Amino acid sequence: MGGMQSALNMIYPHQCVLCDTLVEQRNALCGACWRDTPFITGLTCDLCGIPLMGDADSWSAHCDDCLTTPRRWQQGRAALVYRDGGRKLVLALKHGDRLDIAAPAARWMLGVATPMLPAAPLIVPVPVHWLRLLKRRYNQAAVLALGLAKAGGMQVAPRALTRIRRTPVQDGKSIDARYANVAGAIRPHPVYGALLRRRSVVLVDDVMTTGATLAAATDACLAAGAQDVRVLALARVMKET
Repeated sequence: MGGMQSALNMIYPHQCVLCDTLVEQRNALCGACWRDTPFITGLTCDLCGIPLMGDADSWSAHCDDCLTTPRRWQQGRAALVYRDGGRKLVLALKHGDRLDIAAPAARWMLGVATPMLPAAPLIVPVPVHWLRLLKRRYNQAAVLALGLAKAGGMQVAPRALTRIRRTPVQDGKSIDARYANVAGAIRPHPVYGALLRRRSVVLVDDVMTTGATLAAATDACLAAGAQDVRVLALARVMKET
């Protein structure tokens, strides 16, 4: 098998997931793209995963936004900062039909999420409205959730939540407007929502900005009887300084 794989690699060499540079492993970044991709390491906010200044061994820390905006979930993490290579990866997955990005993204997300994962978590993606799903053909959050569950050997419920209202895009809206925009838009699925009852849920999304959408999804999980909720995003938006 090893010889056959080596021969296949010579015929079909692996390329970086962000550029055409050849790499040794499948679904990997080349050195230049790796350096251009801001992975989140060290001390992070325990509620939203944003990088913080300080000692990584410090006990639970919260950023200014999480101190002023109450979070409905218990803990949160993100694998990348939403800029440079991190932004390119998200946009390629979301709008470029680059589903191959989900495999490495799921590994990175599992790496940052492992310390906060409860026993036997239920992985649940943030849903999209069916009209948007019809146009895009897939829900990138569901693709990430399925990859995460596979990578970690965890149960996934891709249809546990449903978006009952097609909301306008959040770009350019204030924090209050973002929360109002998604209020009540996400509900437990009338059938599959029962899977949430008495479970520790990990909500998965591609990007976390203010947390409004994840808050609406958390409310839906808790309304369905979930025991507790944690959130996990591929990328976290940081304010410009």
